[in-house]
Formats: sequence, C-alpha cells, structure tokens
Amino acid sequence: MKAVFITYNLALTEKVEFMLDNLNVRGYTKWGEVFGRGSKTGDPHMGTHTWPEFNSGIIAVVEDDKVPVLLQKIKNLDHIDLNVGIRAFVWDVVDSY
Repeated sequence: MKAVFITYNLALTEKVEFMLDNLNVRGYTKWGEVFGRGSKTGDPHMGTHTWPEFNSGIIAVVEDDKVPVLLQKIKNLDHIDLNVGIRAFVWDVVDSY
C-alpha cells in the first residue's frame, strides 16, 4: 500500500474527486484550504489579499498497482492548464490500523 498526497488548486476539486472515483479509490482525507507555494513554478497560494488563491489537499491510501495510473492521470490533468497546478507525493505505508 502507498499513501498518495495530492495538493491542487481549488478549481480542480471536482476533477480530482472524479479521478479518484474513476479509479475506485474510496477512502481519503481532504483538507479544504491548504496554503503554500510550489518549489518550481507558480504564484503563492496564501488566501490573502495579495495572494488570494488557495489549494486543497487529499491523502489516500491506495494499492500499489493503482499508483502509476493515478500519477499519470495527475500529470495529464496538470498539463491541461499549467496555471492551475496539481502535484502528488507518494509514501510507503508500513502499517495501519
């Protein structure tokens, strides 16, 4: 199992949730407002007057074989509009309860 953390521009919420449903990733935890800035490109998303946008975040624990498909879908979504970003990070899940 892998934990996949996805952070994305709020405008992509419906597309991200549809993508997870399409891959039958049922369980996840979502943060509605996540603030920060990308390490390579993009403006800060701080929810302030100066930087009014913000992101959302989802973490889901998925089967190993779904991870490459999920990451490819995320890359495809990112390339649709480079100004509305999405990123994913993957960790090994060594134990769960």
